[in-house]
Amino acid sequence: MSIDATDRKILTATQGGLPLTAQPYAEVAGWLGLEEAEVVARISAMIDSGVIRRIAVAPNHYALGMVANGMSVWDVEDARSEELGAQIGALDFVSHCYLRPRALPDWPYNLFAMLHGSTRDEVEAHRDEVKTLLGDALRSCDILYSTRILKKTGMRLSKGST
Repeated sequence: MSIDATDRKILTATQGGLPLTAQPYAEVAGWLGLEEAEVVARISAMIDSGVIRRIAVAPNHYALGMVANGMSVWDVEDARSEELGAQIGALDFVSHCYLRPRALPDWPYNLFAMLHGSTRDEVEAHRDEVKTLLGDALRSCDILYSTRILKKTGMRLSKGST
């Protein structure tokens, strides 16, 4: 998958995030001297080709008052993991939820969900909600609490990328 000079300009302009405006693609287009439709078409093509995996919000949960954050890990039946993961991902206190292969025998967990709250007690209550949702598909679980904020960034182009 290769990109041309215009794609590179779009990626460079947006790698720090889209502008927080009603028409972010129009603003990017203005920065680059392009039409909004071209920016949208090129970003869509880069998504379709896999150059861009996704466009997503990366909130600072601490700034939002959610200072108790725990990565919950779940060992659930594989046959139901996608269905249950979608339900967990839709919960308002979950910022992201995904499936990963188990690393047996030490790591039996296949479903991960980041739970947020203003206190650890609130996060534990959310964890109980997830346990109830998982029901008899749940075999074991754990939670790993955040101890510091890591810098979140999207894709960055190196000078030699094509």
